[in-house]
Amino acid sequence: MNGKTAIITGATNGIGKETALGLARMGAHVALVGRDARKGAAVVAAIKEQSGNPAVDFLRADLSVQADVRALADEILARYPRIDVLVNNAGGVFGQRQLTADGIEQTFAFNHLAYFLLTNLLLDRIVASAPARIVNVSSAAHQMGTLKFDDLQGQRHYSAFLAYGRSKLANLLFTYELARRLAGTGVTVNAAHPGAVATGFAQGNAGLWGLLFGIFRPFMRTPAEGAQTSIYLASAPEIAHVTGMYFADQQPAHSSRASHDRQAQQ
Repeated sequence: MNGKTAIITGATNGIGKETALGLARMGAHVALVGRDARKGAAVVAAIKEQSGNPAVDFLRADLSVQADVRALADEILARYPRIDVLVNNAGGVFGQRQLTADGIEQTFAFNHLAYFLLTNLLLDRIVASAPARIVNVSSAAHQMGTLKFDDLQGQRHYSAFLAYGRSKLANLLFTYELARRLAGTGVTVNAAHPGAVATGFAQGNAGLWGLLFGIFRPFMRTPAEGAQTSIYLASAPEIAHVTGMYFADQQPAHSSRASHDRQAQQ
């Protein structure tokens, strides 16, 4: 990864942090995206020390807010002449229905629309940097997702489980369609399922989500284990030309029938 620039969202904790560390250890110039500047500075210092790589930056943005996503894209384009890898990793689960500053349901805004908007704003630079890779972190939870176009924001019925599954299904639909549209450009687009990982992902949630994560946390993968598929998709030479695929445990995996709905993808 020497000489390559990688942008990783949600990179100050958990899977994103470990993905950034893994790519930094391979020699990439990594830019970590997160909301907390103080935490970001501490993570940058830690990754520099652990990787021995000084080329580690932090970019602050609240990805649930579209103005922040646009400002982030502008900063990235101004600072980095190349984007070899974009890892869309930031995500969360919210026990109660919340709206963002844009009036959009938080889960869909943060887990999917941020992927979509940031990728499209950076797409010309990514294509110009080809060969390049886009990695979208999805989840096996997409299996429980349904894309109800008449209620994408859960206005009539909100469930944290269903909202999360819907956002992860949307990640896959986006992955497959974008891969098709970028065919022949030298840019690959793949999705990853990291597994059930013990991170700060659902901490702070009351109710069933918080309870389940608390119960199962001792049996979950470590963040370093959960990051392996993202690192693999971002760097492995043997998949340099593989695109439009869903991976788990660094192997191609089957996604739901709903994720292959061409009309929904479009």
